[in-house]
Amino acid sequence: MYARRSTQSGVIGEDRRVIDDLPAERPPNIVLMNCDDLGWGDLACYGSTANDTPNLDRLATQGMRFTDATMASPVCSPSRAAMLTGCYPPRIGMGEFNGRGVLFPGDSLGLNPNEHTIAGVLRGAGYATKLVGKWHCGDQPEFLPTSHGFDSYYGLPFSNDMGRQALPAGSGWTVADVLKAWGLDSPDGEIPPLPLMRDAEVIEEQPEQAGLTARYVQESVEFLRANRDRPFFLYLAHLYVHVPLYVQERFASESRNGAYGAAVAAIDWATGVLMHELETLGLERDTIVIFTSDNGSRGLNGGSNGPLRGAKTTTWEGGMRVPFIVRWPGRVDAGTVSELPINAVDLYPTLAALAGTVPPEDRPIDGLDLRPILGLADVGGPSPSEPRTAASPIPYYRGNQLEAVRLGRWKLHVAKKSADVELLFDLQIDPSESIEVDDPEVVAQLKALADEVRASLGDSRLGITGADCRPPGRVENPRPLTSYNPGHPYYLAEYDLPDRG
Repeated sequence: MYARRSTQSGVIGEDRRVIDDLPAERPPNIVLMNCDDLGWGDLACYGSTANDTPNLDRLATQGMRFTDATMASPVCSPSRAAMLTGCYPPRIGMGEFNGRGVLFPGDSLGLNPNEHTIAGVLRGAGYATKLVGKWHCGDQPEFLPTSHGFDSYYGLPFSNDMGRQALPAGSGWTVADVLKAWGLDSPDGEIPPLPLMRDAEVIEEQPEQAGLTARYVQESVEFLRANRDRPFFLYLAHLYVHVPLYVQERFASESRNGAYGAAVAAIDWATGVLMHELETLGLERDTIVIFTSDNGSRGLNGGSNGPLRGAKTTTWEGGMRVPFIVRWPGRVDAGTVSELPINAVDLYPTLAALAGTVPPEDRPIDGLDLRPILGLADVGGPSPSEPRTAASPIPYYRGNQLEAVRLGRWKLHVAKKSADVELLFDLQIDPSESIEVDDPEVVAQLKALADEVRASLGDSRLGITGADCRPPGRVENPRPLTSYNPGHPYYLAEYDLPDRG
């Protein structure tokens, strides 16, 4: 199962009577919005009473809202690489990075240029492709978005706290400590400025972050307008709600949840602008829109994972279960809710199939077809070898260590903090993972599944090398994209908030 090959590359209450509206020669446009650290419980349509999200709530009422969608990692670099390639992070060498959980500026590692991404497959099918926002799959030229299927790129190559920033008061941290934590050998002993990029060029250093979302929206709107007459794939990867949280006053003044609520409001506003633009361009019914987050909330500063246990960096549900909304007017039934477990790796084969194309078949992938769940089994190209069902297994990796496996309603934790555990939960009745279940037969079944997963994907805790894993990209003599120049007229020489995520 884990070494298989892929065979495939509004109005509320609206029904599906227009199933034939799209011409056969025009596959759907795709807009994928991915947030940073947004928790399962941060949207009103997922139960939040702290944040107002009218545009995202409307998106949910116009499409399908998933209550049991997980990412493939509880931290960003592995999560994003997995979503883009349809592969769990250890399979593509993106589980951990020289002992660190995510990539840092000037890292020698990144997403291997030989890997195939959603963008590359769609571009091969004639799509215009663009990434706006956070990348975080490597900052060396070989690893940048324009080397991975995106025609153009505008945004931050990694997290918004990976620039020059105030040190936490009372922490005792020094600049040298930060550089050591990043694994960065800075020639001048200084933290490099945060780069804002266009394609492979740094166009600004230490950008003012409160205005970045508006700039991202403008860039996205220009892309939609420029490509209205051809299929397009827009990947908008928000900087919010990763810390530090710099927000515009217009959102802060109306927030009931501090800067965090203001950041959520900015995400919601951006969603409203893009949906309005699609409608204005007459592309609303020709475009599938997907909204999600790269991992769970940190559970701090106002963030919420609702009733779920744990937070970002953990393999409890709170670390990996995320909001997930899909809207396609006239195709995906409006106002529907799916409780079926899915994973973000499923986007790769699903979107390829909807575009009528077949991803390269020379390597195993892990994603399964979501079209039957979405009511789109009759739309698009060839069927993958396997659709996602309620009984499809899902592994939970933290770095390259397997910590849990899920099969249907059952989830078995097998490790925590590098130590053996045996904790069984019934997620169907206990998504909060608070009531341990004693069922030796189910435990034995899931332990056997864990062994199957390890054989293919590996488990560094047990010294197991996966038989079906591929290496990350690696370069010699990597260099950070920027270096500090005390004579440069930076708009912000140093961010004044010390928060790091």
